[in-house]
Amino acid sequence: MNVTIKDVAKKAGVSISTVSRVINNSKPVSSEIRQKVLQIIEETGYTPNPVARSLVMKKSQLIGVIIPDISNFFIGEILNGIEEIGKMYGYDILLCNTYGDLEQELRYLKLLRAKQVEGIVFMTWRLNDKLTQYLADQEIPIVLINRNTSQLEIPSVSIDNYKGAYEMTKYLIDAGHRSIALIRNNLDSDAFGLDQYKGYKQAMDECGINIDERLIQYGNFMLDKAYDIVKGFIDDKVLPSAIFATSDVMAIGAINCLLDHGYKVPGDVSVVGFNDIKLASIYRPNLTTIRQPIYDIGAVAMRMIIKLINGQEIQDKVVILPHELVLRDSSK
Repeated sequence: MNVTIKDVAKKAGVSISTVSRVINNSKPVSSEIRQKVLQIIEETGYTPNPVARSLVMKKSQLIGVIIPDISNFFIGEILNGIEEIGKMYGYDILLCNTYGDLEQELRYLKLLRAKQVEGIVFMTWRLNDKLTQYLADQEIPIVLINRNTSQLEIPSVSIDNYKGAYEMTKYLIDAGHRSIALIRNNLDSDAFGLDQYKGYKQAMDECGINIDERLIQYGNFMLDKAYDIVKGFIDDKVLPSAIFATSDVMAIGAINCLLDHGYKVPGDVSVVGFNDIKLASIYRPNLTTIRQPIYDIGAVAMRMIIKLINGQEIQDKVVILPHELVLRDSSK
């Protein structure tokens, strides 16, 4: 049978409330009684019920994390940062994978509230009016990842996706490319993907290069989708001299297609990515990309949510971390 707090109190010859004070360190207890209670706890192997304890202490030490795709390399590295900072501060993580589905996101937001989480770190591919309003109405702290929320009251952590895409496109133009495809995520008025598209377009417009709309395609962060897109370029005889994919996984899909069809990278086509996941420096050819501080994004988001939980003020609600253009072998 499981040992209860009542059993511990009986063996120690004290009240249940005294045992609770020792466990939670909530009120003063004499050192003699404290030692006696702790000894009984050790002897019996008693483990406090976390649900009951959270109800008493008003703290569950749980933080909900909602992500759109657990198989995504970029998200996996973000989770490393979230989890390590959580451990450092004694918080456990409840992880919810939504597959980018809005109804699932709303369902998990409700579920996490029911699980008594103290805060939520939230990442979504899309941020529409319905979701934005729901987040704004929540009474617990929420921090968004990879989302510019300067128009909202919700704190966020991201990089400057507009500037990163602008710099990458400008690099390709300066290298002599005029036909540059963009493989990106779906259009969304609030998504970081739109910022990336605007950066690409700005660089092209500044240099007087007309954008071929046939070369703007949606890969949805999927390797096989990017592969099919490039196969379409080849079949339609519109293959550009450079391909800019807004995720490294899509860039790798593009390279795979080119190599499978006898093209050289970067000899025939330069291919560049975005994020600098670990695979980008291992894959051959090594991938030119925009480096995000992926681990730090997760770590900073977690530090922000813990500060908010503890009632501390955060200096900047919208945190923009630095990015870097990393030149490797997949482009020239």
